[in-house]
Amino acid sequence: MFSYIEPVFRPPSEARSLILQVTNGCSWNRCTFCEMYTAPQKKFSVKLQSEIESELQQVAATGHPVRRVFLADGDAVTLSFRRLKEILLAIRQHLPDVQRISSYCLPRNLKNKSVKELSELQQLGLSLMYVGCESGDDLVLEKIEKGETYASSLDALHKIKGAGMKSSVMILNGLGGQQYSEQHAINSARLMNDTQPEFLSTLVVSFPMGEERFQQGFGGEYQPLTQRQLFLEMEMLLDTLQLERTVFRSDHASNYLILKGTLNRDKDQLLQQVRTAIHQPGMIPLREEWQRGL
Repeated sequence: MFSYIEPVFRPPSEARSLILQVTNGCSWNRCTFCEMYTAPQKKFSVKLQSEIESELQQVAATGHPVRRVFLADGDAVTLSFRRLKEILLAIRQHLPDVQRISSYCLPRNLKNKSVKELSELQQLGLSLMYVGCESGDDLVLEKIEKGETYASSLDALHKIKGAGMKSSVMILNGLGGQQYSEQHAINSARLMNDTQPEFLSTLVVSFPMGEERFQQGFGGEYQPLTQRQLFLEMEMLLDTLQLERTVFRSDHASNYLILKGTLNRDKDQLLQQVRTAIHQPGMIPLREEWQRGL
């Protein structure tokens, strides 16, 4: 039914959503920690509106109710306001039962989109943006070639909130290595405090295809965090966070320690779990290496 260009990635929470591939790959695709869209067939391209309409018609013809739609691939929101509006209107026409539409979003995707335009897209159903901030530290962002800064992420997250949308932010535990761990944790927490996202998750940075490309940005001096150091960085992040009502998850398969709660309500409890893992190894369940992955 769908002409997916594999591989196709989605957030864990979109497991039951219709994955509608409106773009292929990532328009930036330079982040040195990310290998999701480096395969030759994942070179960035935009799907024709006629193809999208055809796929929606085929889904509608099945009679299967669709409540949620995820716009793939890496940053569908790089599309113009006009194109996004066309896609959302087509979803509304063919799948009238859809209650939520979501997408990955790079902060740069929103630079030339106004809050008014985003608000109109929100009214058409695009209500959740998954924003990979990765870090709130400008030096770390520069070394991983993210192409973003604290300021650009701040502006994008404020626009999302101003438009009435929700944001789900990802921070990468261990991204700055041993040398920049503290500033990565502190400035990432500061970014979250300044933007108050509805959802926040952390993943552990990992390199299934090797870290040679990633090391180049650090001049070959990147030293990965040990398990204990990852927990110390997490402790620093949580301790610095001052959030009003953010759902926090650190339960991705890359994480050793599974953490779930709402911040700041559950902050003390989460910090206690982390401190137990640091100071009383073996007293709290952790994922084994063979259980971890992307």
